[in-house]
Amino acid sequence: MRFHLEPDTTALLSLPQLAEVFNIPISQIVPIAHMPAWIRGVYNWRGEILWIADLGHLVGLTPSYQQRHSTLTYTTVVLQAFSNNVTSTTVKQQLLGVIVNRLEDIEWCDLGQIQSPPPSTVHQGLLPFLRGYWWKTDDDVLAVLDAEAIMAAMPKQDI
Repeated sequence: MRFHLEPDTTALLSLPQLAEVFNIPISQIVPIAHMPAWIRGVYNWRGEILWIADLGHLVGLTPSYQQRHSTLTYTTVVLQAFSNNVTSTTVKQQLLGVIVNRLEDIEWCDLGQIQSPPPSTVHQGLLPFLRGYWWKTDDDVLAVLDAEAIMAAMPKQDI
């Protein structure tokens, strides 16, 4: 899925790492004290507590609430990861809602075409969450993010 973190920063997330995309009214996100600034709070999603993080803010870009297009809702992508418990056969699903600036479209990208970017062109905040870059065309270079790395940034006791 192709989306914008800022008007001029475009990224991709792999579809198998996504559970849902929807808009959340800002008023329905409950702030939680003593959390990093990029964590906006929690939201009641299908009867579950879903942590909401500002993805652009996490990677060092302009927080969504400071961007010009500020609205009464956040475009939110629900990331999912599955982990096996070592002591049993159960699979645990982890979820995290991330706020993005704007969704675009679904891109068909061959994972074999993802390349490491030249170090000078990488926004330093993206590095821990980056799988690589996909050069779609000379004018269209997309950051390919790793949902599991994004989820790993959450305080451990909260996911």
